[in-house]
This record gives sequence, structure tokens and C-alpha cells, in this order.
Amino acid sequence: MANRLFQGIIHQMKDAVDRVIGVIDDTGVIIACSELVKIGESRQGIKDELSYTSESVTSDGYTYRSIDDSTKSEYIVFVEGEDKTAFRTAALLAVSLSNIKNLYDEKYDKSSFIKNIILDNILPSDIFVKSKELRFSADEIRIVMLIKFHAKTETLPFEMVQSMFPDKTKDYVISVNETDIALVKELKAGFDMREVEKTAKTIADTINAEFFTKVSIGIGTPVENIKDLARSYKEAQVALEVGKVFDTVKNIITYENLGIGRLIYQLPTTLCEMFLQEVFKKGSLESLDRETLMTIQCFFENNLNVSETSRKLFVHRNTLVYRLEKIRKLTGLDLREFEHAITFKVALMVKKYLVSKPVKF
Repeated sequence: MANRLFQGIIHQMKDAVDRVIGVIDDTGVIIACSELVKIGESRQGIKDELSYTSESVTSDGYTYRSIDDSTKSEYIVFVEGEDKTAFRTAALLAVSLSNIKNLYDEKYDKSSFIKNIILDNILPSDIFVKSKELRFSADEIRIVMLIKFHAKTETLPFEMVQSMFPDKTKDYVISVNETDIALVKELKAGFDMREVEKTAKTIADTINAEFFTKVSIGIGTPVENIKDLARSYKEAQVALEVGKVFDTVKNIITYENLGIGRLIYQLPTTLCEMFLQEVFKKGSLESLDRETLMTIQCFFENNLNVSETSRKLFVHRNTLVYRLEKIRKLTGLDLREFEHAITFKVALMVKKYLVSKPVKF
């Protein structure tokens, strides 16, 4: 990664510096240079010479200087020439690349730190100590979004999301695996969850429009301390899993809006089976055809209103009443009664959950 970082800076500087400039690693090999053909060349012996001084040294028409003041520096910069201009340019180049590398290392260390937190790879007692070392503000409001890619793409998922949050010190993009990317986003005081959901929608729409791939995004709950980020991450995972079962239409799922689906998802499958056996007569649920199930769904969507449901279904009111009576006879539940309707609604969700997660014998 340092190679690409240094090469990017050297490439931007080459027009401003009318000389060959570059960087050598600790093995004496050129890893970045304004003349690309020189990358990979060996400059042995330079590191040994610099190990005795913090100043610049010259050799074979080039000026060399450690990237920092340490005599054990990992990287060395070089400038064409052995004159005063070469000395000054080497000093400026060393300071510039040293600062950029420090900023990069700090950013990388913070990202690794956050990844360890959300994946529970760090002890709670170490979180506070490490945050102090990294000068990381622990008491900011943050939230975790888990972005799941549904297909492989030419561009890496991490790079897609990172490109939408460039050079930010408050938002961190974490690669969890090949398909999952976690975005840890800092929120302002008095934030509105609708704005968070809007950000998630923007991410999904941008990836779909620019990279031609679809994603689902689970959103955890906001936390006020960095040690609670693991909880927000787990909630984002649950949001995706529950949404996959109970709300297949949406691609943005918020943990706070999961409702009863969240409760059902946490129940043992054996308990769910027992519930269905107690609620329905044997085979009564399976005996309902597709048209009847669509009628039930529409009835629920219209708040158990017979007139409104019949209008939406384009059927006569008496026809709908007949269908509801048929359901009552088959299942023993009258959907026109609120308590029976709740029981039936929950039962349908439990059935859907069991289909997605079959009982293991």
C-alpha cells in the first residue's frame, strides 16, 4: 500500500520538480519514481551510509535522505543531482512524504482498531487504552451500516464504498469479507434517522448506477461510545437477516423498524413449530390457496376493513365475506376479530421464518 501511496505523490510532484525523484525501501529497491522505468532498480549501500547520519548523503549523481530523522528509517528519498538544490529538494520531499505516511498510518491503524471492535477481536478493557494511543474520540455518536453485495464485480466492494467517502477522518469503511462492507459513520448531535436512511439509499443507488450491482444495507442503532460499536454492527447483521426473511422488497433495512419480525427471528425453530401446531388445525394453513393468501394479505394491509379490501381486490363485498368465512372454517380464526387477526399475522410470519430456516433433526 505504501508503494502506491508514494508513487501517487511522486507522480503529482514530477512536473513541479525538474529532476528525477523517488523512494527506496529498506531492501534498497526503488518502489516509486518519477521515471517509471527505474522502479525495481536496486540502490544498495545507501541505507548503510544513512545509518550514520540524519543528514543527506550523495552517491553517483544522486542525493539521498531518510524519510524521517531516524537513522533506522524504513524509507529513503532520492533526488537527481548533488548540488544545494538537490539537498533542499530531498529535505522537502522527506518532510512531505513523512507527514503523508504518518497520516496514512494513523488512518490505517484507526480502521484496524474499529474493525477489531465491531468483530469483537479486542478486549473491552483494551478499547479505552488503544483509543487514547490513537487519539481517537471515544464518545462520539456513531452508527454502523452493513452493506452486502449480491454479486461479484470487477471493482472491489471496498473500493466502491471508499470512493464515496474519500479523505474522511470521521467515517470509516471496513472490509468484513468478500461481499460485506461495514461503514462506521459519525453522526451529529440531534441527528434524524431519516437522514441516515437517506445516506444508505444514496449508497445503494450510486453502486447500482455506477457499478451495475445491487446491494442490501442493514442499519444498526446509534451508539454514544466506541465500545458499543460491536452491538450496532450485530444489529445491522440482524436487520439484513430478518429483512431477507420478512421484507424481501426493501433493500434498506433498519434494526429499529424490524418490529415483531426481530422477535420471531430470535425464537428457536422447535418453539415456532409448537406455536403453529397449537394455532392451526392439522394441515389447515397448508390448505389455503394462493388467491386466499393474497386476500388475507390485502385484508391486513387495509387494516381489516372489509369495504376497502373488496374495493382494492375488485370483488363484491359479499365475495370477500364468503372468503373470510371459508378461512374461519378451515383455520378456526375469524380475521374480522382483532385478536384472531393478530394471531394469524404472527403465524404467517412464523411460517415464513421456518421456511427460511428449517428445523434440523
